[in-house]
Amino acid sequence: MKTADIAPFFATLKAANPQPQTELEYTSVFELLAAVLLSAQATDVGVNKATRRLFPIANTPAQILALGEAGLAEHIKTIGLFRSKARHLIATCRILIEQHAGQVPRSREALQALPGVGRKTANVVLNVAFGEATMAVDTHIFRVANRTGLAPGKDPLAVELGLLKRVPAEFLVDAHHWLILHGRYVCVARTPRCGQCGVAAWCDSRPRGAQARFPG
Repeated sequence: MKTADIAPFFATLKAANPQPQTELEYTSVFELLAAVLLSAQATDVGVNKATRRLFPIANTPAQILALGEAGLAEHIKTIGLFRSKARHLIATCRILIEQHAGQVPRSREALQALPGVGRKTANVVLNVAFGEATMAVDTHIFRVANRTGLAPGKDPLAVELGLLKRVPAEFLVDAHHWLILHGRYVCVARTPRCGQCGVAAWCDSRPRGAQARFPG
């Protein structure tokens, strides 16, 4: 993707969805952290089903700890890898209480020190909860960045750094939401819906003859 194409690409995505949001359901920073931790190798729909059972009963580090690992696992057993996720979330809650007064820390270093929290999860929390211009590269963003030529890379970190360099500052805070949603619903893995794509004209993999659809 040419540099000159990036601004209209994102302007079009913005016009279609001016205030993009995560599809994970949460009402606090801790609920967001817990939901993102549980979402590894799981769908947001599946995580939401589990957290709708869990959060009314336990939605703070102390309440999660009170459930115990077995009790927590019972509430999230519909999610893949639920046993290891229960172990990680219990350990994370203990650290939050012992080292952070029960609050979710705002630094990347502190977030990634939590069990089960990697760079992508930390980026989601920093962006969604704290409004920082981070890029949480999941499978959808990785695919879209490579397929469109927006920020090709061999691994998620390479794509993340490429996106941070190429996405204009005015779009950066919301860019990862637009890219995730685009990859989830339009630029899907097996049969991308190019005929329904509003940004096909700027895509390196666009079908021949695709025309630009400018916002407004």
